[in-house]
Amino acid sequence: MSPAFFTFLLQTRKIYALLQHWSGLMRPHKNWHEKHQEGLTLGARLADGFAEVVGSWTFIIVQSVILGIWVILNLVAFIQHWDPYPFILLNLVLSFQAAYASPIIMMSQNRACERDREQAQHDYETNLAAKEEIEDLMRRLAALEAQKIDKLLEGMDMLLKQRSQA
Repeated sequence: MSPAFFTFLLQTRKIYALLQHWSGLMRPHKNWHEKHQEGLTLGARLADGFAEVVGSWTFIIVQSVILGIWVILNLVAFIQHWDPYPFILLNLVLSFQAAYASPIIMMSQNRACERDREQAQHDYETNLAAKEEIEDLMRRLAALEAQKIDKLLEGMDMLLKQRSQA
């Protein structure tokens, strides 16, 4: 094997070691989501949990079953109709639920929008840094390639001179 090949291998290993070192430096200790979660207040965590429960299929199914039982029991009640048709008490209960649930869900949605904006900014900054690093690596690789081509051309010139002398 030629010395140029060993030089190429050595340079490739150096680049690989350098890339591993840089990638170790760039990795954050905590990801963005973990940092965001740590900064939430108790009220914010409760609002997010509430919005998650109210926005689930389980809640919709349970509430639908409860509403169905309420209506059926008041339509066919054998003892007493506590909320006869048009179900005014049921409307009052659902209005209270909507009055309290809506602002809590909106707080959670506003926080989600804020989190999305921050994450988009973080992603942009990460992408910009990655672009700069890639451009730097491309410049370095182009310089290495130019050096290799120069060495190959010098080797070819030496071979041509040796053949012309022989």
